[in-house]
Amino acid sequence: MKNKKVGVVIVTFNGMKWIEACLASLINSTIPLSIIVVDNNSTDDTVSFVKNNFKDIILLEQTQNIGFGKANNLGIKKAYEEGADYVFLLNQDAWVEPDTISNLVKAQKNQPEYGIVSPMHLNGKGDALDYNFSNYINPSKCKNLYSDIFLNKTLEGIYETDFVNAAAWLLSRNCIEMVGGFNPSFFHYGEDLNYVERLKYHGLKTGVLPTSIIYHDREYRKPNKFFSDLNIIYNRSLILEYSNPFEIKTFNKEYLKCIKKIFKALFLFNFNQLKQSFFKIKILNNLDKKQIIRNRAESRRTKNSFIN
Repeated sequence: MKNKKVGVVIVTFNGMKWIEACLASLINSTIPLSIIVVDNNSTDDTVSFVKNNFKDIILLEQTQNIGFGKANNLGIKKAYEEGADYVFLLNQDAWVEPDTISNLVKAQKNQPEYGIVSPMHLNGKGDALDYNFSNYINPSKCKNLYSDIFLNKTLEGIYETDFVNAAAWLLSRNCIEMVGGFNPSFFHYGEDLNYVERLKYHGLKTGVLPTSIIYHDREYRKPNKFFSDLNIIYNRSLILEYSNPFEIKTFNKEYLKCIKKIFKALFLFNFNQLKQSFFKIKILNNLDKKQIIRNRAESRRTKNSFIN
């Protein structure tokens, strides 16, 4: 453990509500950490607070909001260049226990087939599992964990899961070198699902460690446009579909599908379907399709350049 360097990356944007709890918890970690904050041009006091109260932290200030994935890539690149063997990604609205990261590192060292290892996510009060996280570890997606907890079995090692969100990921250096950083086609949300797909493509696993926890304070967070704006939702779903490294799809087929629906809608006088089809074509026209295809090809390479 003494020879293992761990870099922690936190992307901030107007995070004053949580940043002190987040950074203070990392300072109290049982292992030394190199902490990197990438600020996405916050308009509150986040940056000045970090500068005045956490002087040993590396702060990378952005002049605009470059999105979650690209900002994390900057932090991952910085940690990687400084020789980190592991990089821990943590949301600004989350904080850790003193042994959270050390437990993750020990587990990943023992089971290197796991490119991503996540702690268990409690809510901000610590009196229940984070609801969305609980869906990622149900028996259909994470074998044996619920059963072992209920039967009071000794919880040892990492439990494989189909997906876990990127609020708290430990990435190994091998994972970063093989899978790279986040796909820059995504601005916010969807990039973690795409990363897990790429991880699987390269033969690595995603898992959770029940002996490690974080607190994720998001129960009362206001809904935002990324979950309510139909343009953004459909845009994200298309990028996810066409960024999947396991599949090679063409946008021409998507256009053809929309055109067929238009003719069918006209024949049936289904004006709602007609409107939806034209809406989808408009979204398709606004996508940088060449860039999405290039990024998909890049993600299939053994070593990609998303953090270079």
